[in-house]
Amino acid sequence: MLAYPLDTVAAGPAELDRVVALVAEHEPLEVVVGLPRSLSGADGPAATKVRARAEALAARLDVPVRLVDERLTTVTASRRLREGGKKAKQQRSVIDAAAAAAILEQAVALERSRGRPPGELVSAPGRSD
Repeated sequence: MLAYPLDTVAAGPAELDRVVALVAEHEPLEVVVGLPRSLSGADGPAATKVRARAEALAARLDVPVRLVDERLTTVTASRRLREGGKKAKQQRSVIDAAAAAAILEQAVALERSRGRPPGELVSAPGRSD
């Protein structure tokens, strides 16, 4: 199984259209969305927004959408970039893609170790998945 980030999609009115287009073009088995929980594991305002976006996305796709805890992935990505010789200033442009890669790697590792898909399956409102 291969997991890799395709693109960094900017938040905004066209974000779902862009993700739907990427899914149509690349035909993945599923879409993994990072869920920005607090360090305590609770959902805050950012996680609530991501859940709503993931539901809207799931309503437009025919592949499963999963929410995967993304705590500390930016820290992990920053450390890896620093170890690879990138200074903090150089990291700004690639940190989101590196964090996305860390989220995917974490999801694949969890699935392999547990034998079941990671995170939470998102169901679109009015849809029974």
